[in-house]
Amino acid sequence: MTSIVEWYKDLMYNRCAPLTQDWFLVSEIGPLLVILVSYVYFSTSAGPRYMKDKKPYELRNLMILHNFSQVLLSAYILHEGLMGGWLYDYSFYCQPVDYSDSPTAIRMAKAVHLYYMSKLIELLDTVFFVLRKKNRQISTLHVYHHTLMPICAWIGCKFLPNGHGTLLGLINCFIHVIMYSYYMLSSIGPQMNKYLWWKKYLTTLQLVQFTIIFIHSVQLFFNGCNFPKFIAVLLVLNSVIFIYMFGSFYIQTYIKDEQRKADKRNTTMRNDALNNKAE
Repeated sequence: MTSIVEWYKDLMYNRCAPLTQDWFLVSEIGPLLVILVSYVYFSTSAGPRYMKDKKPYELRNLMILHNFSQVLLSAYILHEGLMGGWLYDYSFYCQPVDYSDSPTAIRMAKAVHLYYMSKLIELLDTVFFVLRKKNRQISTLHVYHHTLMPICAWIGCKFLPNGHGTLLGLINCFIHVIMYSYYMLSSIGPQMNKYLWWKKYLTTLQLVQFTIIFIHSVQLFFNGCNFPKFIAVLLVLNSVIFIYMFGSFYIQTYIKDEQRKADKRNTTMRNDALNNKAE
C-alpha cells in the first residue's frame, strides 16, 4: 500500500507538467472524479427519477444561449490551437511535448486547459436532456463519450499540455463548431427542421475525426518520436472504441432504421394498392 501511495505521489507531483500543475482542477484528479460520478448518477438514475412525475422543462432560450456559447468557445480554442503550434510550427509526423515556459508552450497549454473546461461545460448537454425528459437521447455512447473526454482532457492538461496529442482537441473543436451550430438551430424550434437535413453527417465527421487520430497516433510506434508510448496506446485504444461505437450508432440509426422505414412504406403502398384493387 505504501508503494502505491509513493507511486501516486511521484506521478502526480514529479512527472506532471510544471507549467499547469497549479491550474484550476488540474493538480488532483479527485475533484474531476467527483464531478463525473455525480454526472453519471444524475444522468442515469437520480435525474430521470426526479423528472418521472414532472412535466418537461421549457429550456429553449437557455439551450440557445448554451449552444451559441459552445460554438464561440470551440472556435476560440480552435484558433488558439492553430496559432499555438499546428498552423506554423508543429509537425504532423512527430511533435514532442515542450515542458518549457516558452510563449508557444504557454499558449498551447492555455488552449488545452480551456479545452478541458469546455469538456466539463458539455456535461450540461445531458442535464438538459434529463430536464426535458429526452431520456432516449441519453444512450450508452452519449454518457461514455461525455464521461471519458474530460478524463482525456485532464490527462493532457496535467501531463502533456502541448505536442503531438493536442491534434485530437484541435479536430474535436472544429467538429464542435459545426455540431453546436446544429444544436443551436434545432433548439430554436421545429420551423428550423427543413434546414437541418445534414444531421447524419455529424456522425460521419465523428468517425473521420477518430480515424485521423488513430492514424496520427499509430505512427508514433514506428517513427521513433520522443512522445510517451503509453499515451499513444491510450489514444489508439480510445480511437478504436469510438470508431466502433459511433460506427454502430451510424449503422443502427441511418442504415437499418432507414431500411425499416423504407420497408414499411413499401408495405403500406402494397396494401393500399391491394385495397384499391379489391374495391
